[in-house]
Amino acid sequence: MTERKLPAHIAAQLAGAGGTEDTGGQAWAGRNLGEGTSHTHLFPGDDGAAAPGVLRALAELRAGEGDEAAVVAALAGTRVFVPVVAEVSASTITDAGLVADKEADMALVSLRSADGRQVLPVFTSTAALSAWHATARPVATDVRRAAVAAVKDGTQLLVLDPGSALPFVVRRPALWALAQSRSWLPSYRMPEVAEAVARSAAGLPGVAAARTAPGEGVASRAADGTVVPGGGTGPELAVVLELVPGLDRARLDDVVARFQARLSIEPALAEAVDSMQLRLTTAG
Repeated sequence: MTERKLPAHIAAQLAGAGGTEDTGGQAWAGRNLGEGTSHTHLFPGDDGAAAPGVLRALAELRAGEGDEAAVVAALAGTRVFVPVVAEVSASTITDAGLVADKEADMALVSLRSADGRQVLPVFTSTAALSAWHATARPVATDVRRAAVAAVKDGTQLLVLDPGSALPFVVRRPALWALAQSRSWLPSYRMPEVAEAVARSAAGLPGVAAARTAPGEGVASRAADGTVVPGGGTGPELAVVLELVPGLDRARLDDVVARFQARLSIEPALAEAVDSMQLRLTTAG
């Protein structure tokens, strides 16, 4: 886990939703940042609990009765919390020779995924955030603002309730959809992606067919080890290329290279696919 300064554009996006100052322009530094002081000014009466619809969608996903799209749809329009921590920006030496904090800034907490991508952690409730980071202040915002800030900052993933019994990763295309207040489908369920894959394979010698399927990284694992059909970090999309039998190595390498080159220029894949894997099979 790393901590970094709150970028100017994130501060702007979260204006009114909490930041280094309250809605009256008074600095948070030196004030009580405990429970109940960080979100009630924007969400009067908010008890900090998770939205029931989000909890229900996550429970259905875990039970195998829901899917990733339902979780993202339930998340849209809800209030979430982003973790902010105090970070010393200046210190001084007292007469007794001790180091004392003189100034503190508020810093947004960010994470890195296993593949090195920047991740924004968000939480459904203050309880979930406190359990993950006891000293972080929960800053409330609607999920669209958090997604807009993440996109502008170059963040590609949003993880919901990290450290909980069932964290859920929102990948780049879904993050963009939340930022734009539009619905989202995973790429392995999108007809235009399947059509782009089939188009890329059309006419290639040695290719019988091409289709899409969920990738190996779609599934995630709950804290108790249960495999959950969604919320993973990727690969999200599997492209299955069916080859005619009998291709030698040179012909195989050539057809795969040509197929991948065609895929790389398909707009539907560039916009809708977060991560992809290629599977080769033999027709018949």
